[in-house]
Amino acid sequence: MTKKPLILITNDDGITAPGIRALIKVMNTIGDVVVVAPDSPQSGMGHAITINSTLHVQKIIIDDGPQQEYSCSGTPADCVKLAINQILDKKPDLCVSGINHGSNSSINVIYSGTMSAAIEAGIEGIPAIGFSLLDFDWNADFNASKSHIKKIVNTVLSEGLQEGVVLNVNIPKLAKKDIKGIKICRQAKGNWKENFDKRKTPQGKDYYWLTGKFVNLDKGEDTDIWALNEGYISMVPIQFDLTAHHCIQNLNTWDLNE
Repeated sequence: MTKKPLILITNDDGITAPGIRALIKVMNTIGDVVVVAPDSPQSGMGHAITINSTLHVQKIIIDDGPQQEYSCSGTPADCVKLAINQILDKKPDLCVSGINHGSNSSINVIYSGTMSAAIEAGIEGIPAIGFSLLDFDWNADFNASKSHIKKIVNTVLSEGLQEGVVLNVNIPKLAKKDIKGIKICRQAKGNWKENFDKRKTPQGKDYYWLTGKFVNLDKGEDTDIWALNEGYISMVPIQFDLTAHHCIQNLNTWDLNE
């Protein structure tokens, strides 16, 4: 009898979010599932970890199913750290994060708690994938993405990932029949043009509300933004080695040791 893979699931929208509930159902058809996810929304937390306060973990039951579930008071990265160090008795065969409510394409990957959780698993040598659907609605329909997610996960389990690489998968908001397929892409160059809307409380105290618009600076037809706009699922291999290797030779021409 073939042994089932051990799959760790987390997210940044919180353990009750419909996206993670959909992901759990898909992963239950593939392996033995352990869920360790935030007890409240942690979107935009990036790779933050908790160092100045206590962490709490509680075993809970939300939906019927064979999975084990734990809610955590910390960040997505905290969830992965606790899972590996305290909850699991062995290293998982795979970590999947999501399904995120909203895009993590282009520069959004930097801010994403969803992707930071996957990266944390990658740092620990665990193959990891972050999944996001381009729909911020809490009641988003995840059904069209399920078969594609299953295919990607099964392929990663069979083929493996190169050391130091994590997959960032974004799924367009389309009906299943309208998704054209999966494109391997690079991260598009883009940024946020942000505004801080200055407001006042009823007591007259100033406060700010962050708003902004994403600007795509990349016209290439091999980017995640292009693929998503064309109706494809984008899959970008990302790395957590932030060294700009191409810059080292140039920096070595600087006279810094006089």
